[in-house]
Amino acid sequence: MKERAPRKDGPAQRVALFAMMTALAFVLSWIERLFPPISGAVPGIKLGLANVVVLVMLYHRGLGQAFAVALLRVLVMGFVFTNLSTMLYSLAGGLLSLGVMALAKRTGWLGPVGVSVLGGVFHNVGQILLAMLLLRSALLSVYLPALVAVGAGTGMAVGVAAGGALRYLKVLPGPKARKGDAP
Repeated sequence: MKERAPRKDGPAQRVALFAMMTALAFVLSWIERLFPPISGAVPGIKLGLANVVVLVMLYHRGLGQAFAVALLRVLVMGFVFTNLSTMLYSLAGGLLSLGVMALAKRTGWLGPVGVSVLGGVFHNVGQILLAMLLLRSALLSVYLPALVAVGAGTGMAVGVAAGGALRYLKVLPGPKARKGDAP
Protein backbone atom coordinates (compact mmCIF):
# COMPACT_ATOMS: atom_id res chain seq x y z
CA MET A 1 0.00 0.00 0.00
CA LYS A 2 1.27 3.45 -0.92
CA GLU A 3 2.10 5.75 2.00
CA ARG A 4 0.21 9.00 2.16
CA ALA A 5 2.26 12.16 2.24
CA PRO A 6 1.81 14.07 5.50
CA ARG A 7 -0.51 17.05 5.35
CA LYS A 8 1.40 20.19 4.63
CA ASP A 9 -0.29 22.16 7.41
CA GLY A 10 -1.91 19.77 9.86
CA PRO A 11 -2.61 20.44 13.53
CA ALA A 12 0.80 19.18 14.66
CA GLN A 13 2.59 21.45 12.19
CA ARG A 14 0.50 24.46 13.27
CA VAL A 15 1.22 23.85 16.95
CA ALA A 16 4.92 23.30 16.28
CA LEU A 17 5.16 26.50 14.22
CA PHE A 18 3.32 28.49 16.88
CA ALA A 19 5.57 27.12 19.63
CA MET A 20 8.75 27.80 17.64
CA MET A 21 7.68 31.35 16.78
CA THR A 22 6.74 32.07 20.40
CA ALA A 23 10.09 30.71 21.59
CA LEU A 24 11.90 32.73 18.92
CA ALA A 25 10.12 35.92 20.02
CA PHE A 26 11.11 35.19 23.63
CA VAL A 27 14.75 34.52 22.72
CA LEU A 28 14.96 37.68 20.60
CA SER A 29 13.55 39.71 23.50
CA TRP A 30 16.05 38.13 25.86
CA ILE A 31 18.96 38.87 23.49
CA GLU A 32 17.79 42.46 23.16
CA ARG A 33 17.83 42.84 26.96
CA LEU A 34 21.57 42.11 26.90
CA PHE A 35 22.27 45.38 25.05
CA PRO A 36 21.91 48.92 26.38
CA PRO A 37 18.99 51.04 25.11
CA ILE A 38 19.43 52.71 21.70
CA SER A 39 19.16 56.23 23.12
CA GLY A 40 20.15 57.69 26.45
CA ALA A 41 17.82 60.67 25.91
CA VAL A 42 14.62 58.65 26.17
CA PRO A 43 14.78 55.68 28.54
CA GLY A 44 13.94 52.17 27.41
CA ILE A 45 14.21 52.54 23.64
CA LYS A 46 14.91 49.17 22.03
CA LEU A 47 14.90 47.93 18.44
CA GLY A 48 12.05 45.49 19.04
CA LEU A 49 13.54 42.36 17.49
CA ALA A 50 10.66 40.18 18.70
CA ASN A 51 8.32 42.29 16.59
CA VAL A 52 9.85 40.66 13.51
CA VAL A 53 8.23 37.43 14.70
CA VAL A 54 4.91 39.13 15.44
CA LEU A 55 4.84 40.75 12.01
CA VAL A 56 5.71 37.46 10.29
CA MET A 57 2.91 35.75 12.20
CA LEU A 58 0.47 38.53 11.26
CA TYR A 59 1.20 38.01 7.57
CA HIS A 60 1.76 34.25 7.66
CA ARG A 61 -0.89 33.07 10.14
CA GLY A 62 -3.22 35.98 10.82
CA LEU A 63 -4.13 38.30 13.65
CA GLY A 64 -5.15 35.61 16.13
CA GLN A 65 -1.82 33.82 16.17
CA ALA A 66 0.14 37.08 15.99
CA PHE A 67 -1.81 38.30 19.03
CA ALA A 68 -1.17 35.05 20.92
CA VAL A 69 2.58 35.16 20.20
CA ALA A 70 2.80 38.82 21.24
CA LEU A 71 0.80 38.24 24.42
CA LEU A 72 2.71 35.12 25.46
CA ARG A 73 6.06 36.79 24.81
CA VAL A 74 5.18 39.80 26.96
CA LEU A 75 3.82 37.65 29.78
CA VAL A 76 6.74 35.21 29.83
CA MET A 77 9.32 38.02 29.58
CA GLY A 78 7.47 39.86 32.32
CA PHE A 79 7.41 36.94 34.71
CA VAL A 80 10.98 35.87 33.96
CA PHE A 81 12.88 39.17 33.59
CA THR A 82 10.80 42.20 34.52
CA ASN A 83 7.86 43.19 36.69
CA LEU A 84 4.15 43.99 36.50
CA SER A 85 4.75 47.63 35.58
CA THR A 86 6.98 46.72 32.63
CA MET A 87 4.47 44.09 31.51
CA LEU A 88 1.68 46.68 31.51
CA TYR A 89 3.70 49.10 29.39
CA SER A 90 4.71 46.31 27.01
CA LEU A 91 1.10 45.17 26.70
CA ALA A 92 -0.18 48.71 26.09
CA GLY A 93 2.37 49.34 23.37
CA GLY A 94 2.22 45.88 21.88
CA LEU A 95 -1.56 45.59 21.67
CA LEU A 96 -2.07 49.07 20.21
CA SER A 97 0.76 48.41 17.78
CA LEU A 98 -0.66 45.05 16.68
CA GLY A 99 -4.14 46.51 16.26
CA VAL A 100 -2.85 49.33 14.06
CA MET A 101 -0.67 46.92 12.05
CA ALA A 102 -3.62 44.57 11.50
CA LEU A 103 -5.77 47.44 10.24
CA ALA A 104 -2.98 48.78 8.01
CA LYS A 105 -2.32 45.31 6.57
CA ARG A 106 -6.02 44.81 5.93
CA THR A 107 -6.23 47.95 3.80
CA GLY A 108 -3.58 46.56 1.46
CA TRP A 109 -2.13 50.05 0.99
CA LEU A 110 1.16 49.28 2.72
CA GLY A 111 3.65 46.44 2.60
CA PRO A 112 5.37 44.92 5.63
CA VAL A 113 7.79 47.85 6.01
CA GLY A 114 5.04 50.47 6.06
CA VAL A 115 2.89 48.34 8.35
CA SER A 116 5.86 47.87 10.68
CA VAL A 117 6.65 51.60 10.72
CA LEU A 118 3.11 52.24 11.92
CA GLY A 119 3.55 49.47 14.47
CA GLY A 120 6.77 50.98 15.79
CA VAL A 121 5.21 54.42 16.11
CA PHE A 122 2.02 53.21 17.78
CA HIS A 123 3.91 50.95 20.17
CA ASN A 124 5.54 54.06 21.59
CA VAL A 125 2.28 56.02 21.49
CA GLY A 126 0.55 53.26 23.47
CA GLN A 127 3.23 53.30 26.14
CA ILE A 128 3.16 57.09 26.47
CA LEU A 129 -0.65 57.10 26.66
CA LEU A 130 -0.53 54.54 29.46
CA ALA A 131 2.14 56.55 31.31
CA MET A 132 0.06 59.73 30.93
CA LEU A 133 -2.99 57.90 32.30
CA LEU A 134 -1.20 56.25 35.23
CA LEU A 135 0.82 59.31 36.20
CA ARG A 136 -1.98 61.76 35.37
CA SER A 137 0.41 64.00 33.49
CA ALA A 138 0.05 65.29 29.96
CA LEU A 139 3.61 66.59 30.25
CA LEU A 140 4.87 63.17 29.16
CA SER A 141 3.64 64.00 25.67
CA VAL A 142 6.88 65.99 25.30
CA TYR A 143 8.54 62.62 24.58
CA LEU A 144 6.22 61.87 21.64
CA PRO A 145 8.19 63.57 18.83
CA ALA A 146 11.36 61.66 19.72
CA LEU A 147 9.45 58.42 20.24
CA VAL A 148 7.59 58.77 16.94
CA ALA A 149 10.88 59.28 15.10
CA VAL A 150 12.56 56.36 16.85
CA GLY A 151 9.47 54.18 16.38
CA ALA A 152 9.50 54.91 12.65
CA GLY A 153 13.19 54.03 12.39
CA THR A 154 12.97 50.82 14.41
CA GLY A 155 9.74 49.91 12.62
CA MET A 156 11.53 50.27 9.30
CA ALA A 157 14.34 47.95 10.40
CA VAL A 158 11.85 45.39 11.76
CA GLY A 159 9.78 45.63 8.58
CA VAL A 160 12.77 45.01 6.33
CA ALA A 161 13.75 41.95 8.39
CA ALA A 162 10.18 40.62 8.46
CA GLY A 163 9.79 41.24 4.72
CA GLY A 164 12.89 39.16 4.06
CA ALA A 165 11.57 36.36 6.26
CA LEU A 166 8.17 36.48 4.55
CA ARG A 167 9.77 36.24 1.12
CA TYR A 168 11.80 33.27 2.35
CA LEU A 169 8.59 31.66 3.62
CA LYS A 170 7.02 32.48 0.24
CA VAL A 171 4.25 34.53 1.84
CA LEU A 172 5.29 37.57 -0.21
CA PRO A 173 6.63 37.54 -3.74
CA GLY A 174 10.33 38.19 -4.12
CA PRO A 175 11.77 41.11 -6.05
CA LYS A 176 10.99 41.09 -9.74
CA ALA A 177 13.75 39.74 -11.94
CA ARG A 178 15.34 42.41 -14.09
CA LYS A 179 16.31 41.90 -17.68
CA GLY A 180 19.74 40.29 -17.77
CA ASP A 181 19.57 38.77 -14.27
CA ALA A 182 20.72 35.19 -13.97
CA PRO A 183 17.88 32.68 -13.48
